[in-house]
Amino acid sequence: MAQLPSTLLDAVHERLLAGLSDVGGDPATIDEIAGRVISYLRNTAETTVNVEDDGTTFVITGDIPAMWLRDSAAQLTPLLRLVVGGVGSDEDRAELVSLLSGLLRRHWQYIEIDPYANAFNRGPDSSHWDQDETERQNPWAWERKFELDSLSYGPDLAWRVWTATGDTSWAGEQFLIAARTILATVATEQRHEERSEYFFRRSGVPAQDTLDREGRGSLTTPNGLVWAGFRPSDDACELGYNIPGNHFLALSLERLAVLLEEVADAPTEAAEARRLSEEIRGALAEHGLIDGPEGQKIWAYEIDGRGEHRFLDDANVPSLLALPYLGCVDAEDPVYLATREAVLSRRNPYYYAGLYLEGVGSPHTPKDHVWPIAKAVEGLTTSDRAEKLRLLQQMIATDGDTGMMHEGVHVDEPTTFTREWFSWSNSMFCELALDLAGVDRDLHARA
Repeated sequence: MAQLPSTLLDAVHERLLAGLSDVGGDPATIDEIAGRVISYLRNTAETTVNVEDDGTTFVITGDIPAMWLRDSAAQLTPLLRLVVGGVGSDEDRAELVSLLSGLLRRHWQYIEIDPYANAFNRGPDSSHWDQDETERQNPWAWERKFELDSLSYGPDLAWRVWTATGDTSWAGEQFLIAARTILATVATEQRHEERSEYFFRRSGVPAQDTLDREGRGSLTTPNGLVWAGFRPSDDACELGYNIPGNHFLALSLERLAVLLEEVADAPTEAAEARRLSEEIRGALAEHGLIDGPEGQKIWAYEIDGRGEHRFLDDANVPSLLALPYLGCVDAEDPVYLATREAVLSRRNPYYYAGLYLEGVGSPHTPKDHVWPIAKAVEGLTTSDRAEKLRLLQQMIATDGDTGMMHEGVHVDEPTTFTREWFSWSNSMFCELALDLAGVDRDLHARA
């Protein structure tokens, strides 16, 4: 497992104390927040991160010994904040960039192996979560649920590393192969019914863990959006076009185009990435909006291109709530603000409120469980520093006396929670604390 230099952790602690000094919290609270960030950063490195013999970085999700493409990028994103913020010595930050570059190279390897898998094994040992049927047997895949975020997090992280540091050590030959694979998969899944061979079936499981229509998923009509079988929660899409997933994919393709043009010298592929991004964005504007509770336009969560839509939000990112955090929309955009208001209300069937917590949960966890990830996103998408602090305090107060963040926490009984060890949730706490301390996510955060 990896270790973070003690000099870096000392610098993080000092930066946090300085950045949080004027936020209005009492010294004990500020010290608690800073201490937790250090603990979570150390825990992520020492318990989830492996530097392989080939220099790539393999990151398990926590209590499951597999690497999710989405989770792994999110887990290490706080490290990029430290690089962007100039925290620590040049040598310390170079070590962080090396870990991030190694993670990206691992992403490219996995995407080349199977662009439809969401989670992978450390080696081709055929380990898996559960038995399923797909059109392709793959000993590397822990699970083969097709989710748009699996193809989005890598290009987005690569763009942010490159713009922050100029580093291109992740951009070898395998990057171009993976990029071409992403572009081909996106184009195929824009017309899922006629072009795609993908299906996913499991027997004897809840409906959210398999796809209907013999594994093909609900029927969709092409409209420029990209089909997905599963949400970022790993639960099946009720309708085939996930709106927040398409938002993030469009942004990632736009950023991929820049990398293909400026780093990989691949203008043909860059043009295709831009074309796909523009097509998705046009389709979002034309088909992704629905009427809100007051008649104003808000974003749907899923649509099928056939006239059906669903409004909800799920704690897992990409989510509607997280769109500004990801960089997909402006936090002050009227459509986003109206969507946010609806998400943080009973209009969202997965919004829960109780004695100790209120916020967004997920059909992936039991009723009345709010996710700390969603609480962190709520803070990361507001400019109110006092509210950010309140949310951090609330997350600390509802950790079930474990000192760690969890997956879902019961709104009336914080000692009732799912997943004692969930690294992504710990990292999102770090994201919010660093944000409150003025350590930006990327060089464009204040633009």
